[in-house]
Amino acid sequence: MLLAMRFFIAFFVVVFSFASLTAREPVAVIPPDSEIAGEGPVRRYEWFRNLWKNKRTTWAKEVEAKQRALVFLGDSITQSWGDDLKGAFGNTKVANRGISGDTTRGMLYRMPEDVLALNPTGVVLLMGTNDLEEGASPEEIAGNLELIIKKLKSSSKEMPIILCNVFPSHESKSRSAEQIKKINVLYAEVVKGDKQVTSIDTWSMFANENGDAKKSEFPDLLHPNAVGYKMWEKTLRPVLELMDLVEVSADNFKCEEGYELLFNGKDLTGWGYRNKKALTKIESFDGRSTSSEGRYKAKHGRLVVTTPPEGRSFTQLWTSEEFDTDFTLKLEFRANANADSGVFIRRPQLQCRDYLVAGPYKDLKSYKPGEWNEIIVVVKGRTARCTCNGEVLEEEFKLPESGPIGLEGDRGQMEYRRIRLKR
Repeated sequence: MLLAMRFFIAFFVVVFSFASLTAREPVAVIPPDSEIAGEGPVRRYEWFRNLWKNKRTTWAKEVEAKQRALVFLGDSITQSWGDDLKGAFGNTKVANRGISGDTTRGMLYRMPEDVLALNPTGVVLLMGTNDLEEGASPEEIAGNLELIIKKLKSSSKEMPIILCNVFPSHESKSRSAEQIKKINVLYAEVVKGDKQVTSIDTWSMFANENGDAKKSEFPDLLHPNAVGYKMWEKTLRPVLELMDLVEVSADNFKCEEGYELLFNGKDLTGWGYRNKKALTKIESFDGRSTSSEGRYKAKHGRLVVTTPPEGRSFTQLWTSEEFDTDFTLKLEFRANANADSGVFIRRPQLQCRDYLVAGPYKDLKSYKPGEWNEIIVVVKGRTARCTCNGEVLEEEFKLPESGPIGLEGDRGQMEYRRIRLKR
C-alpha cells in the first residue's frame, strides 16, 4: 500500500511538472500573427526569437520573487537600463521587462506573463520606436498602446500607469522626427482624461531644434547613454515619488530666523481658490491635503501641482493672506520634463517652468533640470528682483501695491517646497 502511494505521488509530481512545462512553453515561443491581438509588425528574426525565449524563460522563474514590483515594459532602451535599472530607485523592487527589438504588438502579447502576473505596484511604459523601423503607421502603434492600456486597467483600476513619450531618434534609423511626433500626439489622445495614466513628455527633454536625438545623449541616435538614462530617471522620479512607488528622501529643512512658512509641508492650510478676475476668495483648503479636484496636493513636505489628465489645465492656488509691505520670498521648485507653472507675486505671474526646455529663460547657466532650484523674490515697493539659483530672471518685475501669492497649474508636474517669507 505504501509503495503504491509513493508511486502515485511520484507519478503526480512528474505529470504536474510536465504540465507546468508544457503550459509555459508558448511563453518562450512567438506564436503566429493569427494568435496575437493588435495590428502591425511582430519581429521574428532568429536573434530576436532567441532573445525572446531566453528573457521570458528566465522571467517565468521570477514571478514569485518579483511580486508587487514596479514594472518597466519596453524594448532595447528599457532592457539596456539593466535588470535593477542600475540602482536608479534605491531599494525599490523593480522588474525590467524590456526586450531589445520588441514592438508594441509583441509587448501586448506578452503582458499577461511578463507584467500582470507580477501584480505590479505600477507600470512604466516606453514603446513604439521599433514599430517604425518595421514600417508600422503611427495609427497602428497608437492602437496597440490603447489595447495595452485597456489590459492594464482591466487587471486593476487603482494601479498607476506611467506613459513615456517615444524618445527622439533620426531619419537614418528609419525613425523620422515627424513620425515620432505624430505617435506622441496620438498617444496623448489615447490617454486624454484618464486619471489612471500619467503622461511624461520624454520627447521634448531630448529633442534638438530639428526634433532629432542629440549625439551627446544618444550616441547611435537611438539608445541613450549614461547621461540620457540619468535624465530619464530624473523626470520619472517626481512622478513615482508622488505615487509612493519609490523611496522618498526626508527633508529636514528648518526655516531661517525672521522667515515664516507660507506652506507648512503637511496640508494646504493658508491656501485656497480665488475668483480669477476679482481675486475674491471662493474656497479654502485649510486642514486639507488635497484641493477639491485633486490638482494640488501636500505630500512629502511638498506642494505638488499634479499632471492634468486633460494634457493642459489652467488652475490657480492662492494664499489666504495678502501682502502690502516689502518682503523677501524664497522657495524651491522641481519641474518635471517640459512642465509649465508659475508663481504669482501679488498678482502678476513670474514664469516658473522647466526653463531650458519650456522657456522663457533658456539661457540660464545654473538651472538644474530635474532637480531642486531656488527662486528668491525681493519686493521693494511696487517692483521685485527675481532670481533662480542666483541668476537674474527679472530685474524690475512690476507689481501692484497689494495682493496674495499664488501658484499656477498648466502642464506637467511641478513641486514646490520650503515656501517662506520675510517681511
